[in-house]
Amino acid sequence: MYFKTIRRIYFINFIIKKAKMQSKATTVDEYITELSDERKETINTLRKTILKNIPSGFVEEMNYGMIGYVVPHSLYPDGYHCNPKLPLPFINIASQKNFIAIYHMGIYTNPALLKWFVDEFPKHSSLKLDMGKSCIRFKKIDKIPYALIAELVQKMTVNEWINCFESQIKK
Repeated sequence: MYFKTIRRIYFINFIIKKAKMQSKATTVDEYITELSDERKETINTLRKTILKNIPSGFVEEMNYGMIGYVVPHSLYPDGYHCNPKLPLPFINIASQKNFIAIYHMGIYTNPALLKWFVDEFPKHSSLKLDMGKSCIRFKKIDKIPYALIAELVQKMTVNEWINCFESQIKK
């Protein structure tokens, strides 16, 4: 169990650091400005969906070259264990070369949340779920199930995410 947890922690760090198309943008607006018109519209809609539904306490900022939703140091002073100067990441969204990606750390660390999402996806989309361990990929950007994303974003509070994260670190 110990080695599985360590692998999980290092995988989260790998996902965040090795995003395929990291932007050099320093603000969310700058990031969006860099996108094609089609991608701007999609990212803006995804961003609005997240901002409208994410529980209070999470903060939007540029994080690892992507738009990130993090637990700020004011709520979790320890920060991210791999680099405590950074806030604890929770969700990132990115425009990758061939898809739009949502990186949801809660799905990766909480099996019940993952099962819920996998079970719900077919109810919201006729497409096959394209997913890695924390990455949900949308190649057909006009088919993103925003209502499902809204539900997913609501499923974990800041405190639940901190507890989930710490339970993985302490193992």
